[in-house]
Amino acid sequence: MTTQELIQESTAAAQAAPLLRVVPLGGLGEIGKNMMVLESDGSLLIIDAGLMFPTSEMHGIDIVIPDASYVMERMDKVRGIVLTHGHEDHIGALPYFIEQGLRAPVYATALTQGLLEVKLREQKLINEVDLHTITADDVLDLSPFTVEFFHTTHSFPDSVGVAVKTPAGRVIATSDYRFDPTPADGRPTEEHKLKKWGDEGVLLLLADSTNAERKGSTASEATVEQMLEEVMSQAEGRVLMATFASNLGRVQQMINVARRHGRRLGVVGRSMVNNVRIAIKLGYLDIKEDDLLTAGEMESLPGREVAIVATGSQGEPTSAMVRMSMGEHRQLTLREGDTVILSAVPIPGNEELFNRTVDNLFRQGVNVLYHELGNVHVSGHGGQDDYWHMLDLTRPKYFIPVHGEYRHLVLHARLAERWGLPKDHIFVIEDGETVEFGDFSDSGEIEARRGEKLEAGHVYVDGLGVGDIGNVVLRDRRQLSQEGFIVCIVAIDEFDGEIIYGPEIVSRGFVYMREQEDLIRRAEEAVSKVLKKKAPIAVLENKIKDALGAFAAREIGRRPMILPIVIEV
Repeated sequence: MTTQELIQESTAAAQAAPLLRVVPLGGLGEIGKNMMVLESDGSLLIIDAGLMFPTSEMHGIDIVIPDASYVMERMDKVRGIVLTHGHEDHIGALPYFIEQGLRAPVYATALTQGLLEVKLREQKLINEVDLHTITADDVLDLSPFTVEFFHTTHSFPDSVGVAVKTPAGRVIATSDYRFDPTPADGRPTEEHKLKKWGDEGVLLLLADSTNAERKGSTASEATVEQMLEEVMSQAEGRVLMATFASNLGRVQQMINVARRHGRRLGVVGRSMVNNVRIAIKLGYLDIKEDDLLTAGEMESLPGREVAIVATGSQGEPTSAMVRMSMGEHRQLTLREGDTVILSAVPIPGNEELFNRTVDNLFRQGVNVLYHELGNVHVSGHGGQDDYWHMLDLTRPKYFIPVHGEYRHLVLHARLAERWGLPKDHIFVIEDGETVEFGDFSDSGEIEARRGEKLEAGHVYVDGLGVGDIGNVVLRDRRQLSQEGFIVCIVAIDEFDGEIIYGPEIVSRGFVYMREQEDLIRRAEEAVSKVLKKKAPIAVLENKIKDALGAFAAREIGRRPMILPIVIEV
């Protein structure tokens, strides 16, 4: 074969269309906003569409959703949207995409669908969505995809993982899972299905990496129930537990233990109340709505007869538990003898809010139990032993770690390499970095290669605005929060450029003006010195910014935002 023929063959292989493209739009390199797209023969299958809560640096941002431009540009090619469970980081972004015009069948288990319907009704989108209820035993024909499901143990009842037959082979997306022999709902992860698919052959495993730093296996939910037994047997007053509103397995544990100790259950917090009502209606909680305590009964009944579940396990500022910790809840007041359990571990970056809530609870004179003091919480995600077991069951040819910060992905990849996967069969990628599968060398074998890098950053939601806040605005907000701002107002004669009024300086967050009158006067003098000659307004504004910026840095070592206002009269 000539050199020219070799080059042509190589070029043809490189340009060969893949049988499958994996397109991660969220959840890789971060915790939250999970969204994965499988693409084959021009058709798209979406697995989850979640949101992420803002970090402390995202001033004023309410939530963060994936950049789904890749999907929006191909909306007519979307064969279906599969939701693995009802946590916000898996379903929370979907209403925003629907509002932007995404129309495709949505498949979810009953409880996940019920929680999604609440969101859609709130945004008046319920009639825009084609919703389908599925179970772990269903099979969907979404040609060219065939979608099967397996039940997973997680902190959300009726969670599922997904197994997708594609023209390139089977892809298993675990979603969030752990292997627990004694789960709260009595239904362990369906290992027999995973083993069966492993025997048949798995092309690609997309596996949760959240707890890749944690050795061993995640403790069983039974340990939390044992803790609740001990607390309720000893508590003289009410027992209040704060947990995620979607952690309905934990709510059922509270119901079970409360019954055994002659206590009745009350529910506090809007999202918790809504979720509990939906779960009762759909048969996911073993309690009647009429048996729940009213707010008045939670306050008036003897403490030993009352148990309460509430929102606020992360110290969320507007949650029920945080309001109670500050003595500001409209219906419930904490009192001596009460025991409060914060059934969660603070999310990274949220420690300050969590610790503040713990301190405030102690100030109310109640007994407080949290993760540092007992087995108040177990993760819904498996540990390293669970990850190894998943590899044992599925025996994939290729592996992509998902759902985690970058370090989690790397650690999970190293575990897969120790398990026995070749290093070149493991892809550590982040949002927007695609992987393609096909017979690229005409060998008759499916191979994998890195594909193109797509735009897949953050889309910020601030109030009613979606995507109208960018990095420049966030940078300005960060500067305002750290250094404050100065406004300098000057009026000049439009003919000769003489100063008619000002310069007048107003500041907020820079210095307290009443106590720094001399500093403000000298700043105004610094501005006057650079406004001696007539010049275009834009030039004068730049001179003011430079003069005040240099003055603030020299005098007090700060860099406030400077807003010059020059008016011609």
